Amino acid sequence: MRKRKLLGILVLISILLLSIPNFFYKNSGSSIAHGSPGTGSLDNAYQLPYSFGNASYFSPISYYLLDDAFVHSRVYKTVVDSYATCKATCPDTHFKIMECSRKRGGNMLLHRTHENGLSIDFMMPLKKKNGKQRKRYDYMGLWHYLLKFDSDGQLSFDAKTEIDFETMAKHILALDDAARENGLRIKKVILKINLKDDFFQTKSGQAVKRRGIYFAKSLPKVVDNMHDDHYHVDFVVQ
Repeated sequence: MRKRKLLGILVLISILLLSIPNFFYKNSGSSIAHGSPGTGSLDNAYQLPYSFGNASYFSPISYYLLDDAFVHSRVYKTVVDSYATCKATCPDTHFKIMECSRKRGGNMLLHRTHENGLSIDFMMPLKKKNGKQRKRYDYMGLWHYLLKFDSDGQLSFDAKTEIDFETMAKHILALDDAARENGLRIKKVILKINLKDDFFQTKSGQAVKRRGIYFAKSLPKVVDNMHDDHYHVDFVVQ
């Protein structure tokens, strides 16, 4: 019993020691992205805040232990600016940021891209049938990636919860505006293919379409099935 208790204490201390650098990380200067999202690296990364205003990061494990909340400095500014816009366009929504890149870029667990600091996952905003935001599933951490939604955007095991495509589209519009202001553009959005029709039927989704923002037209089955609970955005430096 004492050995187990001691082992538990040692594990806890190890976890705390591993997470300390990310508690005190300081952003400064400008980032440099090398290569592509699929084969790249990142110099002088910026760490997104764990929580700020109307947005927060989705998992303390991903943030503090896996080093997965880092982005290019221009992406950092773009994300922060986009949520400032969303305070006006969708004031009742709290957004969740999912995985970004590692501190020096490179390979990430369970991701084929995200290697050069110009890729980021955003959690789908969810709503109840009455239109109010559904936050119940925002606190699942890494398990959130396992949520499944049908072709109409309804959560598989909860008929009262569905994707808020209008709010998602407003956020993408805000991202597009902020990206242009910060010397970036949106290169690609990845969304589960059978959800795109519902997205583009919304008022703001139609505005996204008019801007010509590129959405992936086909995806390998495994990749497609992973992009129903979140949308992936690739940026490129202008």
